[in-house]
Amino acid sequence: MPDAVGCPHVEAFLALLAARRSPRTVDAYRRDLADLASFLGRSPATATIDDLEGWLAAFRARGLAPSSLARRAAAARTFFRHLVLLGIRPDNPAAEIALPRRRRRLPRSLSPAEIERLIEAANGVTPRSLRDRALVELLYGAGLRVGEASALDVRDVDLHRGDVKVLGKGGKERVVPLPSAAREALAAWLEARRGPGLLAEPLFTVLRRAKPRRLGVRDIRRVLAARARRAGIGGRVHPHRLRHSYATHLLDMEADLREIQELLGHASLSTTQRYTAVSAERLLTVYDRAHPRAGERSAGTRGGRR
Repeated sequence: MPDAVGCPHVEAFLALLAARRSPRTVDAYRRDLADLASFLGRSPATATIDDLEGWLAAFRARGLAPSSLARRAAAARTFFRHLVLLGIRPDNPAAEIALPRRRRRLPRSLSPAEIERLIEAANGVTPRSLRDRALVELLYGAGLRVGEASALDVRDVDLHRGDVKVLGKGGKERVVPLPSAAREALAAWLEARRGPGLLAEPLFTVLRRAKPRRLGVRDIRRVLAARARRAGIGGRVHPHRLRHSYATHLLDMEADLREIQELLGHASLSTTQRYTAVSAERLLTVYDRAHPRAGERSAGTRGGRR
């Protein structure tokens, strides 16, 4: 059985790749090219487009995930591009192979009951509890990205008007309304921090420091994960999951898709439209669980909805 690493062309390619890519990527490409060599029974440098299509078809027949197929095709494409650049081959046979389309994972939102438990897990009057509750209420109540929440200063929040000024992707500024629960939580957190120069300080800070330090992205993730554990919520709870929940729940309440796009700061409506699929899945789940005729639909139409 041929060993791809025994091929001088593969060895040279992997050595060059190691200077630019992570060890994990290099190991993955090494395994992929070794597998190609095993399939061909000769050096992968000699592969044709028919060889590569047969190689990938064998994986597809074994039920390999589209993401894994795409990685193998990408490994071959990168290897043959290297050979073309060196003048070893006149063509890149992998360039003609369409990469398998990856299945689009729908964002998983928390239920309204889980959101309530997460907020209740931050109940209390200590500075930490006040900060964490304000953070959770803001992430969910305004649908902010974690980086946007971290970058906020106290002056960006207008509790009288009831909104927050956010600097989003591409330096695009937007103003997002705050629900009353978020306003109350933020007011309590800021009241606990009364002092001169507060407006210029970060909105969320690390506690027990003489000089306020901004709560960073990793800090926020840790806070949220700790509160989720305390609330007994299974699965990984991260800031973007709260953003997903915000959008999905707005859609469930029949908010206009264009309005949700503006609130989330999406440049394209197509990015927002994925939440329609999420909401449809939630609706079907409720139907299957509660409707007296759900059994008929499950048996007869689940395989091919009209």
